[in-house]
Amino acid sequence: MGCVVDGCPPGIKLVAADIQSFLDKRRPGQSRFTTQRREPDEVKILSGVFEDERTGGQVTTGTPIMLMIENVDQRSKDYSENRDKFRPGHADMTYQAKYGLRDYRGGGRSSARETAARVAAGAVARKVIPSVTVRGALVQMGTHKIDYKNWDWAEVHNNAFFSPDAKAAAQWENYLDGIRKAGSSCGAVVEVTASGVPAGWGAPIYGKLDQDLASAMMSINAVKGVEIGAGFAAAAFTGEQNADEIRMRHGKPEFLSNHAGGILGGISSGQDIVVRMAVKPTSSILTSRQTITAQGTNADISTKGRHDPCVGIRAVPVAEAMMALVLADHFLRHRAQMG
Repeated sequence: MGCVVDGCPPGIKLVAADIQSFLDKRRPGQSRFTTQRREPDEVKILSGVFEDERTGGQVTTGTPIMLMIENVDQRSKDYSENRDKFRPGHADMTYQAKYGLRDYRGGGRSSARETAARVAAGAVARKVIPSVTVRGALVQMGTHKIDYKNWDWAEVHNNAFFSPDAKAAAQWENYLDGIRKAGSSCGAVVEVTASGVPAGWGAPIYGKLDQDLASAMMSINAVKGVEIGAGFAAAAFTGEQNADEIRMRHGKPEFLSNHAGGILGGISSGQDIVVRMAVKPTSSILTSRQTITAQGTNADISTKGRHDPCVGIRAVPVAEAMMALVLADHFLRHRAQMG
């Protein structure tokens, strides 16, 4: 699989290692809590870079950057038993309705495998906005939420769940073990934050920054909800509670809260941009469920193979990538419009 990244400015240092570190975060088979596929996810840059004789390094040329990742551990036979059955909660039925056929072998456009290309592209986007720090974390698994008082960004790298709360991560181990052994799955909530975005990126109406972020997150497979800042919780606030009050400090405006998630009127405010997305449970599970066949008969189905019991875990680097891509776009638009 792969992707083409278009619109990247020239002269930016870019080698495969810059991309690989992010792909390694999303790579399957790194713990018992994710699919046991063994994919190295090694990326190759096929176009859009050139050796700069002045610096002796590889830089972008301004032309489209093509990236490729080879699949090495696919097992199409795992899907052959259900080639004529529609998996409940999956895109089988809608693909059949739209195209009149579907590729039942796994790894298609509705597969989480597709997100590897997003992570690779997001790594390129980060090079365009080096002053912006994009970080993601898992803040809820099933019904179990983190305690925001325990938030520690360093802890995200110390557990298998990208959890900023060490206590929550310990609880999730037993919870997800039970889900996995039962042949089921669970959903999750991912929170991603961008620090260092200056005030002014975005546009008032059709190019709103929060609009594009919501669209990007919703484009990720299995995502069923997106919120910015306080999100749906803001519906229960009063006007006094919701308003992010402002004071001057050291000659600069300072917000006293961030319910807006760093975006006001579709334009960045200079605060951290905060986005959360809800990821549904993995549709491919061992538990038997009722369905129908492509021929229109009733049937039962259970899905064999190597699937994530909580696909939300590996969605964290994917959400980071989509955030980086949108912010890089808005940086370039802002530079073009405002100089």
